[in-house]
Amino acid sequence: MVIKFLRENVWAAVAMTFLRIYLGWQWLDAGWHKLTGDGFSASGFLKNAIENPVLDKATKESIYPTYTAFLEHFALPNVKLINFLIPLGEFLVGLGLIVGGLTAAAAFFGLLMNFLFLFAGTISTNPWLTLLGVIVFLAGANAGKFGLDYYLLPLIRKGWLKLTGKRGNRGPEAPTA
Repeated sequence: MVIKFLRENVWAAVAMTFLRIYLGWQWLDAGWHKLTGDGFSASGFLKNAIENPVLDKATKESIYPTYTAFLEHFALPNVKLINFLIPLGEFLVGLGLIVGGLTAAAAFFGLLMNFLFLFAGTISTNPWLTLLGVIVFLAGANAGKFGLDYYLLPLIRKGWLKLTGKRGNRGPEAPTA
């Protein structure tokens, strides 16, 4: 019932507009500062996450050993790529949420980054942003109803239907003679 309300109600769309703009500003601001600052480097963050993984207090074993291995064997050796992707990703997630363009995708990638930061043991604002991101993501297309998605999603649907040869909700295509 709550999901239906978030996805279909016009007042929920209004609330989602304010929520996604606030959430988008948080992401855009974080990305902008990294893009325009004195040079963002994730290497210290990655080294710390590898050296101090999130541990189970009872067993003193890493809770996310696969993620720690990913950081150690992929992210840290490719830190230049990470240094490019994180600020750009944060900025684009923020931009998408603010303008309401591909809103569900922007919320999804924001959630993905939040979870990656949480797996590395960074609390900061991540739980708050995760909660807000889940709400926006659950609202789906309704979250971008008062944004670019109002115009963009019908064009994407039309292009997808044309690409796949389907005719929308009219049922199966009639055989041609």
